[in-house]
Amino acid sequence: MDSPVSEEGASASPFQRRPPAPEVVIPDVDSMVRWHQHDFPHPLARWHTHPEVEVHHIRASSGIAFVGDYVGRFDPGHFVLVGSHVPHNWISDLVEGEVIATRDTVLQLHPDRIQALAAVAPEAQEAVSLFVAAARGMTYTGRTRDRAIAHLDAVGATRGIERFAHVLSLLALLARAPEGDRSYLGRRRTTVRSDAAAQRKVDEVLDYITTNLSDQVSLTAAAELVGMSPSALSRFFTRTAGRGFVETVRRLRVIEACRRLDETTARVSDICFEVGYENLSNFNRQFRIETGMTPREYRVRAAAPHG
Repeated sequence: MDSPVSEEGASASPFQRRPPAPEVVIPDVDSMVRWHQHDFPHPLARWHTHPEVEVHHIRASSGIAFVGDYVGRFDPGHFVLVGSHVPHNWISDLVEGEVIATRDTVLQLHPDRIQALAAVAPEAQEAVSLFVAAARGMTYTGRTRDRAIAHLDAVGATRGIERFAHVLSLLALLARAPEGDRSYLGRRRTTVRSDAAAQRKVDEVLDYITTNLSDQVSLTAAAELVGMSPSALSRFFTRTAGRGFVETVRRLRVIEACRRLDETTARVSDICFEVGYENLSNFNRQFRIETGMTPREYRVRAAAPHG
């Protein structure tokens, strides 16, 4: 029997945890923004939403990013603009007991504050438009990212007019970034105004999936974990997380398979079993759905010289 997602007879042993309520963002004293850094794991590092637009820089570690309906790998230097009410979380690859110090640098700004500023300073309308575009999540690379990181760090080191200048410079950089330095993350605009209970359920399900990814992942077990029927969880997860349960499991498994194909010389058949599949033909089929090619074709293309 293959072990992609099943709806019956879960053999996994998911664990429960109770993350805190959704993040309540309070601006820094004498500032229109909130700027902070935190470690991982950390109570703030969970699946959640908030009305504030967020600039997020991953300083250290690799792992899986969830931004709206986007699921993908991240590495140090990952720089993202997350729109208002767009769900997000970054889960780092950790060994047991590991803590990643100052993994994240974060700036949060309520769009109403920029809208109010634009009412008296029309120049700020550029930032208003940027915040609308951020509903799909945006990632930045190249020189834009490097300059943006410098301004983001400067916001944390300054106060008063100097801090305000860095905030505006950061937003201008992101709004005017050339196409080669920016791209959308999500397939569509994904905004979720869920309550604390809903966010906790999604976070627990994602935690269960990522913890058990190499074994059997069961919709039934996930539903029991959060006190819902499998059919109700399936509908809820699609509506709240922006991507279906089965689709999420497949995506995460293929992402992990791609990492192993890139970074190891393990045989495709071994990788198939390592990421939770027991049937090579099904693994090839699921991999093709996500990437448009077979695992062997992916490895050949990844190893080919570019340029």
